[in-house]
Amino acid sequence: MSTGRWRTAGSALVRVIVVWAVSTLTMMVLAGILPDFRLKSAGGDSITRVALTAAWGAGAFGLLSALVWPLVVRAFLLVPALVLGLLVFFLNGSLLLIALSLIPSGRGAAQPETAVVVAAAMSAVASATSTALAVRDDNAYRRRLSRLADRRRRRRGDGDRGPETPGTVFLQLDGVGHDVLCHAVGAGLMPTVAGWLEHSHRLTPWRTDWSSQTGASQLGILHGCTFDVPAFRWYEKETGELMVSNRPASAVELQRRAVERTGDGGLLTVDGASRGNLFSGGADQLALVLSMAARRGRRNRSRAGYFAYFSDPANAVRTALSFVAEVGRELGQSTRARLRGDTPRVRRGGLYPFIRAFATVVERDVVVAAVIGDMLAGRTAVYADLVAYDEVAHHSGPRGRDAQKVLERLDRSIALLAKVAEHAPRAYRIVLLSDHGQSPGQTFLGAYGLTLKDLVRAGCGLPVPRSAGRTKSGAEARDAVRVALHRPVPGNGEAGPGSDPIVLASGNLGLVSFPDTEGRLSREEIDRRHPALLRTLAGHPGIGFLLVRSEEHGALVIGGAGTDRIHEVPLAELEDGKGPLTGLAPGAADAVRRTDTFPHTADIMVNSMYDPVTGEVHAFEEQIGSHGGLGGEQAHPFLLSPRELSAPVADGGQLVGAEQVHHVLRRWLRECLGPQVPVSAATQIPRSESEADGPFPVEGAALRDKSA
Repeated sequence: MSTGRWRTAGSALVRVIVVWAVSTLTMMVLAGILPDFRLKSAGGDSITRVALTAAWGAGAFGLLSALVWPLVVRAFLLVPALVLGLLVFFLNGSLLLIALSLIPSGRGAAQPETAVVVAAAMSAVASATSTALAVRDDNAYRRRLSRLADRRRRRRGDGDRGPETPGTVFLQLDGVGHDVLCHAVGAGLMPTVAGWLEHSHRLTPWRTDWSSQTGASQLGILHGCTFDVPAFRWYEKETGELMVSNRPASAVELQRRAVERTGDGGLLTVDGASRGNLFSGGADQLALVLSMAARRGRRNRSRAGYFAYFSDPANAVRTALSFVAEVGRELGQSTRARLRGDTPRVRRGGLYPFIRAFATVVERDVVVAAVIGDMLAGRTAVYADLVAYDEVAHHSGPRGRDAQKVLERLDRSIALLAKVAEHAPRAYRIVLLSDHGQSPGQTFLGAYGLTLKDLVRAGCGLPVPRSAGRTKSGAEARDAVRVALHRPVPGNGEAGPGSDPIVLASGNLGLVSFPDTEGRLSREEIDRRHPALLRTLAGHPGIGFLLVRSEEHGALVIGGAGTDRIHEVPLAELEDGKGPLTGLAPGAADAVRRTDTFPHTADIMVNSMYDPVTGEVHAFEEQIGSHGGLGGEQAHPFLLSPRELSAPVADGGQLVGAEQVHHVLRRWLRECLGPQVPVSAATQIPRSESEADGPFPVEGAALRDKSA
């Protein structure tokens, strides 16, 4: 035992000396290159003297970084995350200036702007050296992690769930459809995933509800309920509020409603961590979770994820440089797309390059670092969302070159997490999944020269602007950036007086509401008030079908654009692939029927046209890769799971809806917690507890989910 401790201490001392030596050499090289940075007196010094001065400065800077830096970052924790990322450079430069002032005889000096550069370079080099040494000493690294994990579990009193039971990491690749994943694997873009498919994992497609977007899918996956989430954004008449899935206040309310409906805290209530998600899943450990972002103050643990990441100055330096590079990459890619004359194409200027860089660099780095920390701490369940692909595919297309590059980088992140799992104090099963896919196609505005709002106003006999305005995008990363900057997110506004319709877009799904009426306006009342509206919408070539409520027939589906006549089919008689649903995949009729039961379904639900030959839809937003409605790959995400877990569904079965995915993930967590009563994959999974014939059986460890 004593020999092992001395060996460990000696190894740590060697690492410190090597990092110190490399930092000293780096400082000497920078002093020789940068004119405003010196390590010798005005009269000159010998190389030995310069080396001693550099060693002193490097040592002082290293100590300040280790001792003072975490305190400084914690003091700035309430500063917006992106601002903190920029402040890192100046704070790091300040520490270097202090370190230089501690060198005897005043031999170290630098201009403030030069100090920022020197500090960034030294932090990056020291971090790279330390990481390389740790990787070389795998056994020592694994032993240290095991000891840390043991102490953490003892403090939490988790002796009954020790390292002998595997943990589970659920990694969501936002917006990556089943077919896109298969194409990326076949094209060699994702070698890590390809290796898993060949040796260790099974791939299962699943189908979303009508609302094929992150708000509905992730709420269902994490909290087991997608009820009354008709779209990405919708209007609630009784309160006059606009609900938007990626706004903190709306996310809080949606999570509250889901917990109230299911009576359960979520998938992650037992020793769980939620990273980069819209909802917490009941986890205690949070980072970049939108439903927690409305909390202010030092106890906001959603913000604490930034502290854990930025507490290492090298992280901030690396991320900031990658951020700048990503902005440049987007500017170059968008310019080349314009020069090539790519179509379809949307505008990619303004703030978009920075929003893309936030999603593909900052959020990715913070989320991956948080998951690594969770695995090394031995947490039981982790759910993390990587939004990079979804954000880029909205503007570049789901199969565009830019999106494919993002898939390559996501595969490297997956490979990193798999490598970390080898060093974790417990075994981990990594499950990859997506919340929806994306369908390509020219925007509705680009195809027809007007927005859905313009078309609705024309059908109502209201004035239409001469120049069509752009429809605000519903990309998930946009309000996350505002939250990170502490910028006010547009609130849940109230509609103004009058009877002008409120027209909202969620990909290729549109919602039309009349705010001056209570409840859903009937088809007959719509015809009395606006005789041409439904005919205008249903007869437009860019519209696939409408859902309205009829006094005579109950719910009614109207469609048939591009045919000789418009079909009007009572919802009870609606069939897949026929009438208004011609060309759509099986399951569309059930998805429409379920949405009709939601209290906040709009007066008119509008689904764009879908071309089954090309797979294209027309988004009502400025997106050439979209999701939110029915039609094409957007409704077909994937679930990639280790084969040692039970099959998601029986052979020949289908996985339908995020609520069913939730129950599958719960089953897998129970399996990982230890010996369980065998669960048959063929067991029917209810859509929700309220829709089952009886109460959904909760067994064994699942009982702890509600009491934890």
